[in-house]
Amino acid sequence: MLEIRFHGRGGQGTVVATILLSQAFFQAGYQVQSFPFFGVERRGAPVEAYLRLDAKKILLRTNVTAPDHVVVQDQTLLQSIDVTRGLKPGGWILLNSPEAVANPSRFRGLKLACVDATRIALKHQLGTRTHPIVNTAMMGAFARMLGMPPMEAVCNAIREEVPSEPDANIAAAREAYEEVMLIGDIT
Repeated sequence: MLEIRFHGRGGQGTVVATILLSQAFFQAGYQVQSFPFFGVERRGAPVEAYLRLDAKKILLRTNVTAPDHVVVQDQTLLQSIDVTRGLKPGGWILLNSPEAVANPSRFRGLKLACVDATRIALKHQLGTRTHPIVNTAMMGAFARMLGMPPMEAVCNAIREEVPSEPDANIAAAREAYEEVMLIGDIT
């Protein structure tokens, strides 16, 4: 079983990203669970969402406390939240950042991937200039980082479930898939 924790801010589409990825994984033949954890429910507040997938039926019904991988949709969260808490050794951290972080040693023993999802979202006019919606770009980067789900399943999930600007969201996902920097092991 794979467990992934997503960190973001209210309004970035963090919960929607896990729902869409769960649909993409389901199309690819996996059993899935997707669920949010809310604190203060307002735009800009930190949000966590979880994705669980397996080849067989998932009976577990708890929060994800020891994720295999972590997705961080807003790098400013690194200043206030320990996004690595419980992360299994060798797990990936996908970070919305235009470049590798200044102090990668904080991710020692993990694998790091970065994508400028904010720039991509702005380019495709997803959200507003002050509140870009980065979730579909992060989904594309995630699919490349893990080598799954297939990009076509990601695009199909977006096409079926995103009522506003599906073509722009698909373009953002594809661009992030191509541009994600897979830095790899941090030693």
